[in-house]
Amino acid sequence: MSIRSRRSAALLIALAISPFTLIAADAPKAESKTEAPKAAAAKAVELFNGKDLTGWGYKTGEKFDGKTESDDKRYSAKDGVLTVNPGTGIRQLWTTAQFTGDFELRLEFRAGVAADSGLFVRGPQLQVRDYLVAGPYKELKKYKAQDWNEIIVIVKDGVAHCTCNGEVLNAAMKVPATGGIGLEADKGTMEYRNLRLTPAK
Repeated sequence: MSIRSRRSAALLIALAISPFTLIAADAPKAESKTEAPKAAAAKAVELFNGKDLTGWGYKTGEKFDGKTESDDKRYSAKDGVLTVNPGTGIRQLWTTAQFTGDFELRLEFRAGVAADSGLFVRGPQLQVRDYLVAGPYKELKKYKAQDWNEIIVIVKDGVAHCTCNGEVLNAAMKVPATGGIGLEADKGTMEYRNLRLTPAK
C-alpha cells in the first residue's frame, strides 16, 4: 500500500470513530454514581439495632450485647423499641461507644402517664418525661401525650441545642468533648426507638 493510501485509510478510520469518542468523553464516570450513596450511608450511626441491647451497658461494668433485657430487667428490647421498665431506684444505660466532635442525635420517645426518664449527652442530662404532667416543660404545644415524639440534639462546639417536635427544650446545654449517650430509668414506662447519631461533616 502506498503512503498516500495509508494516510487516506487512517483518515477514514479517525472520522468513523470520532463521534463515539466524543460521546464517551462527555459521559459521566461510572464511579461518581456509587461514591455519593456510600458516603451518605456511612454517616449515620444506629445506636439501637431494634432487636437487643448490643452496644449498651451499665457503667458498673455490665454489658448486654446479644441480650434482649438487662440483668435487672429495667431495660428491654423488642420489635424496634427500647423500653425503660418500672423498678426500684434509678438506673442509667449507656452506649459502650464514645463520641467526639459535633453531631446530630435523633430519637423518638413515648412516655407512659407521668413517666420520668432522661437522655444523657456525654454526661449532662436532658429530662425526657411525660412533659405536660411531669414537667419540666409543661408549656410545650406540640408534645403528644402517650404518643411518639421526636427529640433532636445538635451538638456544636461543646454546646447542645435540644428540641422536642421542633420546640426548644434547652438552647445551650454544655457538654464534654467526648462521652457516650445514656438513658435513665426512674419512674414509669418510657419507650425509645430510631436512635441515630450523625457526625457533622
